[in-house]
Amino acid sequence: MKPAERTIKVSELGRVEGEGALHVRIKDGAVDDVRLELYEPPRFFESLLRGRTFMEPVDITARICGICPVAYQMSAAAAIEDACGTVVTGAIRDLRRLIYCGEWIESHALHIYLLHAPDFLGYDSGIEMARDHGDRVRAGLALKKVGNQIVEIVGGRPIHPVNPRVGGFHRAPSKEELAPLIEPLERAYEIARETVRWTAGFHFPALAPDVELVSLWHPTEYPMLGDRIVSTRGLDIPVSAFSDEFHEDQSGHSTALISRHQGRPYLVGPLARFALNFDKLSADVRGEALAAGVDAGCRNPFRSIVVRGLETMEACAIALKIVREYVEPPAGYVEVTPRAGTGHGASEAPRGILYHRYEIDSAGLIEHATIVPPTSQNQLAIEDDLRSVVAANLELPDDRLQLISEQTIRNYDPCISCATHFLRIEVDGK
Repeated sequence: MKPAERTIKVSELGRVEGEGALHVRIKDGAVDDVRLELYEPPRFFESLLRGRTFMEPVDITARICGICPVAYQMSAAAAIEDACGTVVTGAIRDLRRLIYCGEWIESHALHIYLLHAPDFLGYDSGIEMARDHGDRVRAGLALKKVGNQIVEIVGGRPIHPVNPRVGGFHRAPSKEELAPLIEPLERAYEIARETVRWTAGFHFPALAPDVELVSLWHPTEYPMLGDRIVSTRGLDIPVSAFSDEFHEDQSGHSTALISRHQGRPYLVGPLARFALNFDKLSADVRGEALAAGVDAGCRNPFRSIVVRGLETMEACAIALKIVREYVEPPAGYVEVTPRAGTGHGASEAPRGILYHRYEIDSAGLIEHATIVPPTSQNQLAIEDDLRSVVAANLELPDDRLQLISEQTIRNYDPCISCATHFLRIEVDGK
């Protein structure tokens, strides 16, 4: 006889970035409560930025995350440039896309090979998996290394790069400096192709959530950078309207603010980008996608591991094109003159849209800052997925139900340290 009440609790989630927990309560044969508890201490970066100069967010916000610092740098620079009326184009913008390719490659490779694939193959860790799949893991590490090389050459170092700045880069690399990336990128492209074919053979639990998918959009590019936000439910707005459409509040079980679109959960990240920009992928990548059984209609978050492989292929292709066609600009940056105003910027971090908003005064000092990272936007969608997955697998024993619940969370490669960037504190009587 099954117990009237069961509780699945994971005090510390493994193979995710940051500190979080999972709590699921099953009562009378139904899912009664689901909580993805992000308990990592808040980090107050918005407050740290107040009073700083308009040139500083690119360096300060990069420290929020060691996995996706470029995303913070690109979103911060875009918002400041928007406030100051500056538009960055040409070779400098290409360099921004190139360094972003590096971040996507290294982040996706890390997630696929060391964090997520063990779930599908029945291992507790990437290290344990490597004993039986050493060649696969070595290929994944080689892929990640190429991403790190791009970030190091363009950004000055592989982690928390120092070369990006408002207006572009302190120094533009020469064509000769970029040329050594061509051969490694060609190899990486084929490793990414094999990654897609390998992961496409995994067993994927059935799940097709009815959730709004949201991503950046660009008329000719698969989006890393872009000026518009679109969704599968008809949203089409400029980035500057983000705060009009998406609103944050705080739950009692999370140190992250939780974002909603018109009061509802929504989803950002690889599945959203893939669904909304499938036509912007190269023909070769689209062909591999269809052969792998995924297309623009894919909604199963368990298949996001395949989509990340496809995005890695696309990032390698984009990087190769930029490197081969690169012409060094006269200067690495355009001058940005501060003025009083509000600026909005967004870019596509590996995990989804990362939005920045800054208010600056005429001297270029920051008066207010808002940062909305991907994981805080995805939290409600993750919890909804957990409800569905647990409800569909109530017959499983507790240990297996726990494993599939953790796998459901890892589908999103959550970056908890990014999510816990701010906390509203209200003190009665103050």
